[in-house]
Amino acid sequence: MPLSLWEILLQQVINGLILGSFYALVALGYSMVYGIIKLLNFAHGDIYMVGAFICLTAFGVISSVIGGVPGVMLSILAAMIFCAALGFFIQRIAYKPLFDAPRLSLLITAIGVSLVVSNAVMVQTNSRFLFFTSGLDNAAGFRFGEIRITYVQIVLVLITAFLMVGLHRFISRTMWGKAMRAISSDMDTCRLMGINVNAVIGLTFIIGSALAAVAGGMACVYYGNVHFSMGYIIGMKAFTSAVIGGIGSIPGAMLGGLLLGLLEAIGTHFFGSAWKDVFAFVILIVMLIFKPTGLLGKTEIERM
Repeated sequence: MPLSLWEILLQQVINGLILGSFYALVALGYSMVYGIIKLLNFAHGDIYMVGAFICLTAFGVISSVIGGVPGVMLSILAAMIFCAALGFFIQRIAYKPLFDAPRLSLLITAIGVSLVVSNAVMVQTNSRFLFFTSGLDNAAGFRFGEIRITYVQIVLVLITAFLMVGLHRFISRTMWGKAMRAISSDMDTCRLMGINVNAVIGLTFIIGSALAAVAGGMACVYYGNVHFSMGYIIGMKAFTSAVIGGIGSIPGAMLGGLLLGLLEAIGTHFFGSAWKDVFAFVILIVMLIFKPTGLLGKTEIERM
């Protein structure tokens, strides 16, 4: 029985929320780093890719002892810890020496770091696709007429919502979060007031990298395969999400990621999967032309 238009739209909204969850989690790292040091960290998508590989590797070890949902959760936790350490290491080695350098130097360094990470994984995996078998039933779930919602989809959306709310509360209610917001406004004044700017920046990279690892782990479970190039395209999509929402804005990154996922899922259904990436970047171009600050972004005033 063919689906009605409303059933098609609702099914694509469900698919879009899943896709948007991945975009939003990675976009949060982009926005956090840009908000503090004005760096477009193009290596962030590769952190997501590394997180997927670590999740796969960890589950291969853990599953012999603990399988199913606990094994998957422990594998994602292992990916979070590894990627948090990797993000901090990259920040300390590659970015920290250039904090006072021109922004272009940081941008070029970020591109270089991205190439180093992706090519290192490419060499380790011989450019092969690796497949993830979690043992979970990805088809089990609810059915409303012809509309399907799986348990895995529900859990992924709930995890994303929990992390988004938790990050928002951390940024808005804790001393570390207040320090992040203060540094994003005026780093030099924060130094004069005794705030350990380097420690806060390091924490920002740790949190952003851990969130990207969660997205990578969830993608590993949901799609069932990983590849060294998977970080590039989602990095670009996450950057697009951050721009749509207003780069530097945490709520904007959340909104932008979910919105891009929804628009991409609906657009792909009506225009075909071959136009998926084109559709996403057309949205980026339109946003930059008509509202370059994004939906929730603010116009910055340069201090002389």
